[in-house]
Amino acid sequence: MNAIPLDTTIEAARKQFEILRKLGPEVRLKMAFELSNNLRSIVEAGVKLRHPDYEEREIQHEVLRLMIGETLFKQMHS
Repeated sequence: MNAIPLDTTIEAARKQFEILRKLGPEVRLKMAFELSNNLRSIVEAGVKLRHPDYEEREIQHEVLRLMIGETLFKQMHS
């Protein structure tokens, strides 16, 4: 897996990594949690669009399945 997106130059990626390193572990962890929460919100919005008839419990169930993957989800619910 390449850590640098195809639309990013090497120089830009180096600068980004340099800035991230300077932020410190606490700030980077906070950013990671925020990104995770944002991703969950996007996944949830997609589930609601695809399944407008789902109750809240069904939505959360499907979000969990999409976030952790089919294999782990089946292990949890078997």
